[in-house]
Amino acid sequence: MNKFYTIVALVLCVCTAVKADIRTALSEMQNAMLYTDYFYVDTVNADQLAENAIKGMLKELDPHSTYLTKEEVKQMNEGLGGNFEGIGVRYQMERDTLVVINTVIGGPSEKVGVMAGDRIIAVNDSSIAGQKMTTKDIQGRLRGPKGTLVKVTVLREQDKIDFTITRDKIPLYSVDASYMAAKGIGYIKISRFAQTTPIEVTTAIAKLTDQGMKHLIIDLQGNGGGYLESAVQLSSIFLNRGEIVVYTEGRRESRKNHFASLNSPFTGRLVVLTDEESASSSEIFAGAIQDWDRGVIVGRRSFGKGLVQRPIDLPSGAMIRLTIAHYYTPSGRCIQKPYKKGDSEDYRKDLITRYKNGEYTSADSIHLPDSLKFLTNGKRTVYGGGGIMPDVFVPLDTTKMTKTHRDIVARGTLNRWVLAYFRDHQKNLHAKFQNFEKFDAGFDITDQMLDSLIVSSRADSITIDSAEIATSADLIKMQMKAYLANDLYEGGAYNRIMNRRAAAYKEAVQLISDEKRYNAILQPKDETSANN
Repeated sequence: MNKFYTIVALVLCVCTAVKADIRTALSEMQNAMLYTDYFYVDTVNADQLAENAIKGMLKELDPHSTYLTKEEVKQMNEGLGGNFEGIGVRYQMERDTLVVINTVIGGPSEKVGVMAGDRIIAVNDSSIAGQKMTTKDIQGRLRGPKGTLVKVTVLREQDKIDFTITRDKIPLYSVDASYMAAKGIGYIKISRFAQTTPIEVTTAIAKLTDQGMKHLIIDLQGNGGGYLESAVQLSSIFLNRGEIVVYTEGRRESRKNHFASLNSPFTGRLVVLTDEESASSSEIFAGAIQDWDRGVIVGRRSFGKGLVQRPIDLPSGAMIRLTIAHYYTPSGRCIQKPYKKGDSEDYRKDLITRYKNGEYTSADSIHLPDSLKFLTNGKRTVYGGGGIMPDVFVPLDTTKMTKTHRDIVARGTLNRWVLAYFRDHQKNLHAKFQNFEKFDAGFDITDQMLDSLIVSSRADSITIDSAEIATSADLIKMQMKAYLANDLYEGGAYNRIMNRRAAAYKEAVQLISDEKRYNAILQPKDETSANN
């Protein structure tokens, strides 16, 4: 019962003066564990019992206080740390076979000659083809400490080739796309807030500036957050030095202010895109930009995650992420959406509830009380109490979405079709289209290709509704081309294609191009005037 007693010891060390009720509860837990271990009819796994007890305890708190196993802690740190150690390939599963999409430039696999299209069939002489392995299992075999060797066997056309690869640090990027959206307007898509995010964005801004960028769109749609400090540093690129980005405060945590720290911020017009999946650090950034009237928020109401978790390492390597405070935007807004302690089910269903209530398609469906009103630095009215409300609402476009389309995407059929097409045609495509621009201008998804996808869909037991296919055809073709472009080229090719039909993106480009309208949104409005 090592895990149980180390947790008890940890609590006793943290609490210099343990309250009587806590002392009694710890005694009850200890006795329950001892009696269970001694009297229970079968042998018990004490560590698992203790782990379940911790999970049960945290479940009675808020939805974001969680327990992470040792493996989950490692995966979390890799995702936000900016790198991991492995062989440096981007891959996808085609049926039960691992297909290399591309190799990291200058990475371990590229150095030994692994190529896009290679099918990895064995690792260290152990077959992985046809094994129905999980992503976790595959990563466990390919990843490992820097400097260690791994033998990888690939099938290239009909030839088996063995590679001995020396693992190394592999960068993980949080900027998914960076390109010029229009003359003078740059676009940067950020997928998460990692340690490297501020540096990545700064580098992207410098490159876009060299291409003539004057104004910028930051896309945080679908960005679930990450490191607080990265959000503060990113905000510092746009706010004046000394302006508050966010502050935190809790029952045992005194107020702590986080300030912008740069002397020469970016001064062009700024639009930030958010949606219902923009959370945590994304909301910190968007809230700071909105409260200082530094830019315009476009899209839909963000997720509403305004709770601060403190990571508490346990001796076993596991971790508790315990909520200790709230985030507050510069105007004093707490953006945490309401929740009921011990009831995380409704909390998890909140986005579905929003959709059913019509919030994704109509701004009028959102009703917030006057008690949640706050004023920005420029005396504009903003709201707290559950996410960041956009300055310009853009409804979710569902006109091309059908059940048949959803099934083709959700079951992976579309992705597998593109992967197979990429594998069979990559040499010709690279020869004919040396860069994204040539591919974008010269390659189209034909009706015959769409028909081939439909055949594959039926083979995957997907019910095909011809009328729904007709409705979704243009969207499906666009996705097919976008996925293929993403496999062929770096630099956010998928976003460059899909953004053309994205209503929020198009609204952002139009708004940032219209200086008069942009400035008008950032001015205080009469309470009786129409809402943008």
